[in-house]
Amino acid sequence: MPSQLPRKLSNKLDELGADSIHVSHYLAGHLFDDVEIKEIAIEQDRIIVSKDIDFHNHFVLKGSPPRILLLKVGNISNKDLLNFIDRHYPEISSFFEQGSNMIVMDRESIAVYK
Repeated sequence: MPSQLPRKLSNKLDELGADSIHVSHYLAGHLFDDVEIKEIAIEQDRIIVSKDIDFHNHFVLKGSPPRILLLKVGNISNKDLLNFIDRHYPEISSFFEQGSNMIVMDRESIAVYK
């Protein structure tokens, strides 16, 4: 999980049953660029959770892997972000289990890509 998202989100995903790792778990992880994050996700078969449209653009241009959960929720408090994930985690998990490679979520809709 890139550094622009709070570590609390990684903790929330762990609580919900995901095996989440925030870049802050790595020595100098806050300095990782998108390429390094993608490489780790591919090597460890992880899903990138991000608000960064660059990951979406990579998927559109090059496809998967890695799998991506793009959160287009704008400016949102950490509390509201955690509640958002808590509410939608069953859907998110189900889509990825069914073979989805990218999910784009905003506050009103979910778009799923295979």
